[in-house]
Amino acid sequence: MNISSSAIAISNTESIPGRKIVEFYGVVTGNTVRAKHVGRDIMAGLKNIVGGELKGYTELLQDSRNEATERMVEQAQSMGANAVVNVRFATSSISQGAAELFAYGTAVRVA
Repeated sequence: MNISSSAIAISNTESIPGRKIVEFYGVVTGNTVRAKHVGRDIMAGLKNIVGGELKGYTELLQDSRNEATERMVEQAQSMGANAVVNVRFATSSISQGAAELFAYGTAVRVA
């Protein structure tokens, strides 16, 4: 993720510890839609037989989470926010083999 932690604070709580919210900008979102990779599906099928972590899917999910978060932060920064609080993630199936990862939170200015 290319987000500098000094540029914007991100929290899954309603506040940033030690900082006071001085302005609310509203809900900000970021999303990405990803399709599964045939090679990963073959390896996942084999792992289902023997068990273990599906590392290809773990990496895909982490990349998707980072991209959605980055897009959410860009939207917050464009509004003048220096923090996003109450951050949440959601997923949904778009079609067979494709899913959306959605990040959302509240853009605020903290002092």
